[in-house]
Amino acid sequence: MSLAGRAAELAALDDVLAAARNRTGRALALLGDPGAGKSSLLAEAADRARPMRVLRATGAEPEAGLAFAALHQLLRPVAHLAEDLPGAQRDAVRGALGLAESRTDDRFLVSAAVLSLLVEAAEPDGLLCVVDDFQWFDRASADTLLFAARRLRTESVSLLIAARDTAEVRHALRGAEQLRVAGLDDRSAATLLVGSTPAVAAELTTLTKGNPLALSELAELLTPAQLSGAAPLPDPLPVGDVFGEQVARLPEDTRLVLLVAALEGLGDVGVVLRAATALGIGADALHAAEQAGLVAVDGAALRFRHPLIRSAVYTGAGSALRRRVHGALADAVGGDADRRARHLADAALGPDEAVASALAESAHRARERGGYADAAEALGRAAALTPEPGARARRLAEAAGAAWLGGRPGQAQSWLAAAQDLAADEDLKAELSQLRGRFELNSGDAAEAMRIFLDAAGDRVELLSDAAEAASYVGDTAVAIEVGRRAEALDDSYLRSMLVGTAALQAGDTERGTAVLRSALREPGDDAVSLLWASSAASHLGEVDAAADFATRAGRVARVSGMVGTLPVVLEFAATAERMNSRLTHSAALSEEALTLAREAGYTNSAAAHLANLAMVAAIQGREDECRAHANEALAIAIPHRVGLRVGVASYALGLLDLGLGRVEAAHERLTALTTAGPGAGHPIAVWGSTGDRVEAAVAAGDLDAARASVDFIERWSVNATTARARALVARCRALIENDAVPLYEQALTLLAADSGADYDRARTALLLGERLRRDRRVGEARRHLRAAAETFGRLGARPWEQRALGELRAAGESGQRAEPVALEQLTPQELRIARLVAEGVSNKDVAARLFLSPRTVEYHLYKVYPKLGVTTRTELARLLGQ
Repeated sequence: MSLAGRAAELAALDDVLAAARNRTGRALALLGDPGAGKSSLLAEAADRARPMRVLRATGAEPEAGLAFAALHQLLRPVAHLAEDLPGAQRDAVRGALGLAESRTDDRFLVSAAVLSLLVEAAEPDGLLCVVDDFQWFDRASADTLLFAARRLRTESVSLLIAARDTAEVRHALRGAEQLRVAGLDDRSAATLLVGSTPAVAAELTTLTKGNPLALSELAELLTPAQLSGAAPLPDPLPVGDVFGEQVARLPEDTRLVLLVAALEGLGDVGVVLRAATALGIGADALHAAEQAGLVAVDGAALRFRHPLIRSAVYTGAGSALRRRVHGALADAVGGDADRRARHLADAALGPDEAVASALAESAHRARERGGYADAAEALGRAAALTPEPGARARRLAEAAGAAWLGGRPGQAQSWLAAAQDLAADEDLKAELSQLRGRFELNSGDAAEAMRIFLDAAGDRVELLSDAAEAASYVGDTAVAIEVGRRAEALDDSYLRSMLVGTAALQAGDTERGTAVLRSALREPGDDAVSLLWASSAASHLGEVDAAADFATRAGRVARVSGMVGTLPVVLEFAATAERMNSRLTHSAALSEEALTLAREAGYTNSAAAHLANLAMVAAIQGREDECRAHANEALAIAIPHRVGLRVGVASYALGLLDLGLGRVEAAHERLTALTTAGPGAGHPIAVWGSTGDRVEAAVAAGDLDAARASVDFIERWSVNATTARARALVARCRALIENDAVPLYEQALTLLAADSGADYDRARTALLLGERLRRDRRVGEARRHLRAAAETFGRLGARPWEQRALGELRAAGESGQRAEPVALEQLTPQELRIARLVAEGVSNKDVAARLFLSPRTVEYHLYKVYPKLGVTTRTELARLLGQ
């Protein structure tokens, strides 16, 4: 087809190719009506791409439910390169492509592996992926490619996608750049209508809306006299169903073999002929279809001349005939159990347990490879074909869970509701309630999740722990105490101890609660979930440093074990831990990474958590606009979802911002409001965590009664805390309201001296001590502490606090100079994440596996990191990052 009139589209294609050659990869989607010329543009791009490698895939409607079918087509020529990937990625991509047994249930790991494989395939000249008929891609392939498309900015890989322009497709491609391929103008259309006059060409262009395919077909169908205007144009024009009319004129056997080919979808001539033979049709019928110009056969491969021909064949056949052909294809596909199951389902006339079981088994295979969305569709179909209500409810429940993990929350909710209407078994009812509660906790109303878990729990410790987790998000102490009371009657276990001990502390029985939690913390377990419970327990004991340590360990375990389905949630705690350990840049990098994953996974409340943490980091560093933007976005999610913990943290960030910028009255008002906010609007942990700032703001605002009340609160909360940081915080808070403050500040500094994660706390304490000493006219002593505080704040990027320390230093008679920007601030978040892991001793391949990158991308970033930081070895990098 001519590309006349496509100058703008061709320029866009050239830009995409240039991006791959310049290692600034891009993804571009060409959207348009059938026949608009999208496939021709893709073919032209592939020709212009030389010497780049080109990989191609075309969606086929019969394969739309087969997990990773389109991806297999795209990656088949480079599948051997998977051997060079990190172990977990290698196994995941080989499993997805059906090249090996795979038991990964991690769709993000598969996506990361595919991205790595594409980067490997781009060596040495770059790579162009050409994807046609994207609207018929299976969901696993579509999700995986779009995951890669969002991460091409530093790769020698570009992606071109062609798809029909529908609302559903536009939504699916919302993360990619989109270009509408519209109809041709009169002048360009005339080049397809050889022999036409300008007037006729203009009329035909108007009638066809400039569709190139329709114009090309008209050029074949109209007579020279009609094109020249010597004879009138037919009315109506023969373009509405050109292919349908062609198919309708064919002999019955030819139409039937075309239907077999249309429903087979892969273009496997052997399968088509076997099914045709079973239907009593010989190979001559296929030859006739080829002679009619509707299909082309090349060896063992068959393809339709245009997708609309296939659509016309499908539309022209009745449902009974289609079922008959699907039945023949089910036998013809041989050992391909997944395709056989889908053909059997399409051939079924009503509920059939054997067919439903085959579909369910196919779904389980897809799920094991990370193809959750396609597994969900298969399970939903299996449920519809299941005769027995209980078994149907079970399959609907499985479909809901798979849809949720596949990033289809709306679909998950629909299937869950259908399962609940059918469920009669008590265990299944509890499982459905747990699933519903999880949906709510991750992306809906946390208080509603809490109620669901509590109502369904009975004596099930797992559901009680879910209720306690939801209560911790909401900030509902009463429910946490109720959970602990109910857990008392259960058999002893680590989880039971956590529930009972935490509840006892919250009920005021500090002696028993402390004893139970400390006993459990002696052996916290080494899985991420157990470590997160340990972190929560340490928080309730008032030991922020221990809580941070457990959360950091949980994040590392989650990465190594491939818990990517829950990684955004685990990283909530890990990012908070990094912030509490004075690693502000690292904390922000983790939250930025996890925010992307949370949004991709549909974990709305986790997104709020990372936005709140980013607001806290920005508050400490004095980036006001950024702090307010992150905090407001977090609050917009957390307030209606009643996630009190995130409301509290985001509100705390705004109060801390005011305090750092010297707006003490506003800070006092905001931070005091935290103490009165109830469940869903505030949180005890936010009240505890903000105490030091709240006391300082109250004193600065002249409200000594409020300051004393806050000191009393932190003393009660920390009465059983044993860690140095917890005791130092109490000393610092008490110093703010005592006349003899200097010894208390010095005590706090002594306690923090050996704590490598307490740089920020130590600097805040040193600043307060320096200020007090200067007011007491002990300027010589004051300078030492003020200088140390300014240096630390400068290194952390905490600019408002640094300016305050430098101002005090100047007032003490020393010319304070701002520290040079810390080297880490020069790194992008991606570079920082990589540098951090490399400094921990992680190999490049394992860094790639943990961060969903390719090893080559890791090497590329390190090539830029080393000179930025002024280091040349991993040892120097580890030393710089404090490992």
